[in-house]
Amino acid sequence: MRVEGDMVKDGVKIAADLLAHYDVHARRLPWRALPGANATDPYRVWLSEVMLQQTTVAAVGPYFAKFTARWPSIEALAAADDADLMAAWAGLGYYARARNLLACARAVVRDHGGHFPDTEEGLRALPGVGAYTAAAVAAIAFGRRAVVVDANVERVVARLFAIDTPLPAARPAIRAAADAITPDARAGDFAQAMMDLGATICTSRNPACGICPLRDDCAAVRTADPAAYPVKAAKKTRPHRNGHGWWIERADGHVWLVRRPDKGLLGGMRALPSSDWSAEPDAAPPFAGDWRTLADPVAHVFTHFSLALTVHTTHVEQDHVPSGAGEWWPVERIADAGLPTLFARAAQAVLKEKDADARH
Repeated sequence: MRVEGDMVKDGVKIAADLLAHYDVHARRLPWRALPGANATDPYRVWLSEVMLQQTTVAAVGPYFAKFTARWPSIEALAAADDADLMAAWAGLGYYARARNLLACARAVVRDHGGHFPDTEEGLRALPGVGAYTAAAVAAIAFGRRAVVVDANVERVVARLFAIDTPLPAARPAIRAAADAITPDARAGDFAQAMMDLGATICTSRNPACGICPLRDDCAAVRTADPAAYPVKAAKKTRPHRNGHGWWIERADGHVWLVRRPDKGLLGGMRALPSSDWSAEPDAAPPFAGDWRTLADPVAHVFTHFSLALTVHTTHVEQDHVPSGAGEWWPVERIADAGLPTLFARAAQAVLKEKDADARH
């Protein structure tokens, strides 16, 4: 076959060599069946794939274990309380995934009797299931031939064919190349073998080409710098925003938490009351009081911008009720509130300053 005028590849040989390597070296992961075994439970495949988006295997492992212990089936997850699930998701980031997780689980139970559709087309019709997730679940859970391209596979294929078009414009060529080497049989094993190769050997930096099972067929190996692939477009400067957050602590040791709007960044999560996030946010506190400002803003980087959150604290009487919907949460149990990372850091900063004041 030929990709973008590049060298001819033997797709059958590539697939065979990679699967032979996978049979011996496959990573043992809690959501994965052994090489050549029957397909894994679609629920576990789908859950792991959603969790793994924009997140590492190491980070996902503990979350996957907790989720499957608490919600061991699609029916159990569909019946979960929204707030409980959002709290359990805290720390994994990209919180729209958690909202889509619930919507998808409920759709599978409501519309499909608790059984996932077994085709890419059927899976794509579910809430929050995109092209990659549909292909991954179809291949890994149901053995369907599907072209599964995540960041690891993208890197492997770009190097294998030395595709020098910068990303993201290179993606159609990368997908075409991945399609050309995807076998009809053992589609799930092949997809996971490609993921493993990218995660353990064909890494972003310092790829271990000497032990790669596809070395003989790799065009990038014959270049001076295989790590130069895939070619990435110049990064755009990430804009910076500012914000204000307010720690309102009651006399009995409870802090006021609000629920962020369902739509938007950190949607549906518990959080401290905060301003808008912009170049010049509204710094007006929720009410007049004796406010104290932490010396250092809390820094956080989102996908599309960086943020400096200035945190202000105050204490109120037992009968004080801030305006708007919210709840009083025990400060000693703040770690159990499921705060997203930004607000968890803000809470840690407040408590650290309180401890410092107490020592003096």
